[in-house]
Amino acid sequence: MRVLLISTYELGHQPLHAASPAAALRAAGHEVRCLDLSVERFSREPVDWAEAVGISVPMHTAMRLGVRAAERIKRARPGLPVCLYGLYAPVSRDLTLGRVADRLIAGEYEPALVAWADGLGDDGGRELYLDRHGFHVPARELLPPLDRYARLAVGGEERLVGYVEASHGCVHKCRHCPLPVVYDGRIRVVQQDVVLADIEQLVAMGARHITFGDPDFLNGVRHSLRVVRAMHERFPDLTFDCTTKVEHVLEHAQVWPELADSGCLFVVSALECVNDEILERLDKGHTAEQAADAIALLREHGIEVRPSFLPFTPWTTAEDVLDILEFVVEHDLIGNVDPVQWSIRLLVPEGSLVLERDDFEPGPYDPESLGYTWTSELDGLQRRLAALVARRAGDPAHEVFHAVRREVLAAAGRDPDAALVAVGPLEERPRLTEPWFCCAEPTEGQLGFLEDA
Repeated sequence: MRVLLISTYELGHQPLHAASPAAALRAAGHEVRCLDLSVERFSREPVDWAEAVGISVPMHTAMRLGVRAAERIKRARPGLPVCLYGLYAPVSRDLTLGRVADRLIAGEYEPALVAWADGLGDDGGRELYLDRHGFHVPARELLPPLDRYARLAVGGEERLVGYVEASHGCVHKCRHCPLPVVYDGRIRVVQQDVVLADIEQLVAMGARHITFGDPDFLNGVRHSLRVVRAMHERFPDLTFDCTTKVEHVLEHAQVWPELADSGCLFVVSALECVNDEILERLDKGHTAEQAADAIALLREHGIEVRPSFLPFTPWTTAEDVLDILEFVVEHDLIGNVDPVQWSIRLLVPEGSLVLERDDFEPGPYDPESLGYTWTSELDGLQRRLAALVARRAGDPAHEVFHAVRREVLAAAGRDPDAALVAVGPLEERPRLTEPWFCCAEPTEGQLGFLEDA
C-alpha cells in the first residue's frame, strides 16, 4: 500500500514521529512518503499518490494543526483512509472519528499503524496500544534535511540539531500532563542500538548536537546513561540536551558530572510556577525551593536550565505570575526562558487528571480547542501576553521579558514603569532557535503551511 505520513509540528525538530513509523511501514512492505507541514507547504500531489494517510499528533499544537490537515485531505479525497496517531489521537474523538479520521491510534503506535495499513487493523476500534515491541531505525532520508529545522545557538554560532527519543511515556502522573492519560505511569524503552544507529545517521546528516526528547530522560536512568556513554565514545565532540523533572535532577545528583563531561549543555525542566500550593495541586513533586536547588546543582557542573512554565491556571493570581518573573530574575534565568512560556495556559483534555480535583470546576468541553473550558480573572492578561509573544517571536528574550513584566506589573496593581531589571551577559546561554512550544496555540505562520505549495 502507498502510505503518506504527515507531520505538522514537533517543536521545530525533524519529525521523529514520521521517520520512525515510516521505517516500520517500509519494513512491512509498504511504499512510504513523508510530508512535514512545519517546513513544507501542503501539496495535492502526495495526497493523490497515497492510498492511506497517517497524520502524526504527538502534542496539542500538532493536533490542532493535524485536524486542519485532515479536514483539507477529506475535502480533496473524501474516500481516502486517514489515521491520526500519537499521544493526542484520542482527544476530541467525537469531532474527528468518522468525520476527518477513520482510525485513531495512541501510545506505541507503530505495530498498530502497520496493521492498519495491512488491512488487518479491525480490532473493535481499539485506540490505545502499550504493547512492548522492537523499533526500526527511523527513515530520516524521507524527510527534509536538518538545515530546515531548529538549530543550537551557542557561543555565537548555530549548529544543526538531531532529535531522538530513548524512551516513551513517564512514570509520573503530574495532573496537568497529557502523558498519564495514555501511559498511566508506564514507560517504554527504545533499544539502545536503534537510538545509537539513529544518532549515527543524524551525525552523517550534519548534526553536531542531539536533543533527547524523552518526556523524562531520567525515568530510566540506567538506560539513558548507557546511551550517553556509547554516544560520547563514538562521537566525543557531540553535545546534547535532555528533559527531566526537578525531583530527578536532585534525586540523581550523582549523574550530572558524567553527563556534563559527556557534552550535556542544558536541561529542560518543567518548573511550572513558584507557588507551592499550585505545584501541589498539579502533583509536580517539587517545591519552589527545590527548583532553586536544582538550578544551582546543575550550574555547579556547567549545565544551564531552560525552564518551562505554566503561568496561568484556575488558581493563579497576578501576584503568582509576578512571582515567577521575580524568581527568574533572582536566579539569572531571563536569557534561559523562551518567551512563549510567559503565555502558557492550563490545558484540560479528555481524561486529564486535573478533572479529579474537587477545587476545579470546568466549563463545557470544547472539541475545537481540544479541552474543557475554564475562566479566570487573568484571562485578559493571558491573551495580551499570548499576542505579545507571538508578535515579538524572534526578538531578544530580555526585551520580551521587560515587555511582559510591564503587563504583569500593571495587572498586579504595581507601577509598570518600575525600574528595569539588570540583565547579565546572555550570549553564551545555549538554546534552540525554535520559539514555540507543544502546549501553545498554533500561530498564523504555522497555519500558513496548510496552504497550497
